[in-house]
Amino acid sequence: MSASLEHVRDLVDFVTESPTSFHAAAEGSRRLVAAGFTEVDERVGFVAAPGAYVLVRDGAVLAWRIPAGAGPGTPYRIVGAHTDSPGFVLKPRPDVGTAGWQQLGMEIYGGPLLNSWLDRELGLAGRVILTSGEQRLVRTGAIMRIPQLAIHLDRSANEEGVKLDRQLHTAPVWSVNRPDLTIMEQIALLAGCEVADIDGSDLSAYATTPPEVFGPTDEFLASGRLDNLSSVHAALTALIATTDSDLITVIAAFDHEEIGSESRTGAAGPILADVLSRISGALGGSPEDHQRALAGSVCLSADTGHAVHPNYAQRHDPANRPLLNGGPLLKINANQRYATDAVGAALWRKACREAGVATQEFVSNNAVPCGSTIGPLTATRLGIRTVDVGIPLLSMHSARELAGVADPLALSRAIGVFLAAV
Repeated sequence: MSASLEHVRDLVDFVTESPTSFHAAAEGSRRLVAAGFTEVDERVGFVAAPGAYVLVRDGAVLAWRIPAGAGPGTPYRIVGAHTDSPGFVLKPRPDVGTAGWQQLGMEIYGGPLLNSWLDRELGLAGRVILTSGEQRLVRTGAIMRIPQLAIHLDRSANEEGVKLDRQLHTAPVWSVNRPDLTIMEQIALLAGCEVADIDGSDLSAYATTPPEVFGPTDEFLASGRLDNLSSVHAALTALIATTDSDLITVIAAFDHEEIGSESRTGAAGPILADVLSRISGALGGSPEDHQRALAGSVCLSADTGHAVHPNYAQRHDPANRPLLNGGPLLKINANQRYATDAVGAALWRKACREAGVATQEFVSNNAVPCGSTIGPLTATRLGIRTVDVGIPLLSMHSARELAGVADPLALSRAIGVFLAAV
């Protein structure tokens, strides 16, 4: 098995264990602890001892390594990513239905390609909070589906496209002629408790079809949540492998990027700034020392980008057309939707050269609005140089996205060189 395929198999395992941001944070922490990282409770003081540490807050996971000899002004090398993906979240009072069907009320989260969720077997996953205050992660198997209207009942669908009303047409069916069923009874059974024991829940739909490697030479990976678990996984594997940096190396996998990052676990919130400040404080640093450390720090914002689509090539920039398996992207936008500048681009290209991987530029067609990432938010909040990168995808925000098998390992290797500050 090639190194790229072996890496992708591990990415598949990570994605499979991470149907929600809460599962991704827990799985990321589990992997880090297994690699020797120490779990940190943010309610107690941080320590300055050289070593590796991990902190989970809800659906976000942060980890860092303090090298021997680190002092109050030691700079940081940071990789930022996000654990959430667009989709559907279970509403309060979710048991709805009509015409004898049992359905679930779902709220749309972020900007999913709605049609990609049709006619797929879906599960529910997330967390429940018990009356005792305990949190339990849960996931069902395939229990629901959003059925598409048959072509016989909408003859214009192929010519005019499927038009979905976000309220009327996205409620999945999960049983028929069983008004006695309630979804929270099923969730309580999985959580090993009674419905009355559940005081709160955060539950999302996920596509249950497993990720798959395919193509004549196994060159493609089809999977949900590659945006942005591919970057979280690359950052995790790179941090675990990078033990020889003289700088403080950090990964920050935030939640809620797909809805603007404005939360206690999002990149627009205080979590990363607080962690860095507390690390500097534990090392004996003054506010001045901390600002000196930030002035010498750099962040990679790792998030997926668009490969050129062969059926819609006109939607892409005519000169910059990245392909799957052509290497991770350097993402550039003059209007600062991405935070890359010339200095950051040079740092990234150096890291790719040292890692022995190719890189490709991505820039938007002027007539097509550009998305954004945590990069500009991190640069704005912390004032540190930030570079936007990530693997190319087709079908971004689909329930099932498409990546190249070679790109995830290439991203991880480049991140590793960046963290090592070679």
